[in-house]
Amino acid sequence: MQSLSAARSLRLFVLALFALFALGGCAGLFNREEMRVNVVGIEPLEGQGLEMRFAVKLRVQNPNDAPIDYDGVSLDLDLNGKPFASGVSDQRGSVPRFGEAVLSVPVTVSAFTAARQALGFAGGSKFDNIPYALRGRLAGGPFGGTRFTDKGTLNLPSAGAFDDD
Repeated sequence: MQSLSAARSLRLFVLALFALFALGGCAGLFNREEMRVNVVGIEPLEGQGLEMRFAVKLRVQNPNDAPIDYDGVSLDLDLNGKPFASGVSDQRGSVPRFGEAVLSVPVTVSAFTAARQALGFAGGSKFDNIPYALRGRLAGGPFGGTRFTDKGTLNLPSAGAFDDD
């Protein structure tokens, strides 16, 4: 009886080891470079009540030899290291192999978040070189989608830029 149990345990161990090596081999098949995503524009949209809405335009570049199909987009935008806007879109499409596409994702900024950022600027923060971080995902595909990030700085017009001289 004990030898039967030991044989079963050995078979399970060998099967688990085989599965581990097989999955490692599959991972090598997906040797894909990360897609490159850059913010190329922000346009105002009509909001509701106290919220502000914007269309964030993203340029997605695919440096791989297979297209990236997607069925939905989500993103989060941080300014000055704090959450600022988030949005989703149910758009579908494909980024061609060794190609690019421009996507437009509507995002929402709550009145509380906008006020918090405005207080930060009133406290002496400058309107140039504002650090931003963008995180998002193109949904779809066999593994649930492709995540992306982008970081950089934004330059906003200063209050003096609107003065009539």
